[in-house]
Amino acid sequence: MKIAVVCANGKAGKLIVKEAVSRGIDVTAVVREDNKTEAKNVLKKDLFNLTAADLKDFDVVIDAFGAWTEDTLPQHSTSLKHLCDILSGTQTRLLVVGGAGSLYVNPEHTACVADGPEFPDGFKALAAAMAKALGELRQRTDVKWTYISPAGDFRADGERTGKYILGGEELTLNSKGESVISYADYAIAMIDEAISGGNIQKRISVVAE
Repeated sequence: MKIAVVCANGKAGKLIVKEAVSRGIDVTAVVREDNKTEAKNVLKKDLFNLTAADLKDFDVVIDAFGAWTEDTLPQHSTSLKHLCDILSGTQTRLLVVGGAGSLYVNPEHTACVADGPEFPDGFKALAAAMAKALGELRQRTDVKWTYISPAGDFRADGERTGKYILGGEELTLNSKGESVISYADYAIAMIDEAISGGNIQKRISVVAE
């Protein structure tokens, strides 16, 4: 199996690469600047300049793109569209590092985490941008995509426990009534999905046990 991690120098990307390397997977870090990951194979190229030829030899492409400032938030949609366009009609699977704000909090799927009164104002624009990108991704029947949402509390420096609970479209709580997961445990779930490929054209979610 050959995996490419796009935007691999980010916090999530680096840990996803590390997890893949630890399992002996052939992984390539796609980065704009010097490689800061454990990957031995590196493709130095901006996401928006990637071509179909760049990705044609990979079984799985993991999109770890992130944008946080107001002027770059629309790139959640444009970056995902670009990756979908160059993977369109191929057997290469696209796994997306998603957000938690769009997870549903009711069985009718009419209310999301980001709609709640306790959702921080400072993250509402980001959540809306990521939800928009997910909505557009759902329309792509020409790509073998999987969108993986983390728990509500996504901890960059959290410990790697090696365990997680796999959920679906709704916010899942663990045995302690919490919605939390570390980037390291999220990386485990991401690589597990890359290997199994059991959730094509679905959004799934993960939470720590």
